[in-house]
Amino acid sequence: MKPLYYVGLDVHKKSISYCVKTASGEIVREGRIGASRSELDRWLSTLPASCVAAMEATLFSGWIYDHLKARGVPVKVADPTMLKAISASKKKNDQIDARKIADLLRCDLIQECYMAPPEMRELRRLLRFRNLLMRQSVRMKNRIAGLLMETGTSYNAGRLHGQQYFQQLLDELEGSIPDSVLHLMKLSRAAVDQLRGMEQQIITGLCRHPLLRRRVELLTSIEGVGVITALSWALETGEPQRFRTRGQAISYCGLCSAQHSSAGRESRGPISKQRNHHLQWVLVEAAKMAPRWNAMLGMVHERELQRGNRNQATLEVARKLVGYLLAVDRSGQPFQVRMQPQ
Repeated sequence: MKPLYYVGLDVHKKSISYCVKTASGEIVREGRIGASRSELDRWLSTLPASCVAAMEATLFSGWIYDHLKARGVPVKVADPTMLKAISASKKKNDQIDARKIADLLRCDLIQECYMAPPEMRELRRLLRFRNLLMRQSVRMKNRIAGLLMETGTSYNAGRLHGQQYFQQLLDELEGSIPDSVLHLMKLSRAAVDQLRGMEQQIITGLCRHPLLRRRVELLTSIEGVGVITALSWALETGEPQRFRTRGQAISYCGLCSAQHSSAGRESRGPISKQRNHHLQWVLVEAAKMAPRWNAMLGMVHERELQRGNRNQATLEVARKLVGYLLAVDRSGQPFQVRMQPQ
């Protein structure tokens, strides 16, 4: 049986530091290569035939993971928050980081991140770009309102971004405010319309994709769940079977507090920062609106409101929503209300 070698990778934008170790911790080879596919291929030809690699999850991990996996190299992507041995070191450089990753790998102490299939990651990139477009659109809308406030102009905030009212407002203001303000308002409005068109194009394409079409149909069968919430759940969670319990899904979405337990004492802190912040934001926003459309979620919200904490009520609705989404996604069946026993 061939011995297994452990490879630690410290990945950066332009370079990759590596360290190859045996099971006993002896360094076989270490060095640095360029962060390119051609450099990786040349480096792979020098590696032992039987090896496993690990690296920290970063912006650059995805393509390296796919490249190595396609060439038959087992790869583990480590959760950065769990690599305390690296961040707490007194002496820290790329080579030492690669050594420590190799040590954690050979001792089986790597806390792996979930890596979605490549096609799912491609679709998720589109959805996150859509979220960027929406943030830019909101900034443009706020800029339009800011320009009006700078000039002391009264306007109907609820109708400001409607096409008919906006054009009517421009006609009324022509000559009474500086031309530069009118010009900037028109440019901002054009940017909003362009961003909206791009957003619609992305959402339409995602909803029609074979990997997502059926899942989105099932998830939107839950009253109060719209297309954006369904797409966010499907693409950010990837495969629902990876959550063994509802509590794991809630924790992943960042809807529970951090736990601190020591010497028989347990305390709960604020909402944990270790979460998928994209999914957390969408679920919290959905939880604010869902009780209006879903009677069961409305009951949950009212029950928590009676305890006097509106934010807690929103969180409880979001947790319930996660349970519904997980159940529908696992079963592959439309949402059905369970009948209460008489």
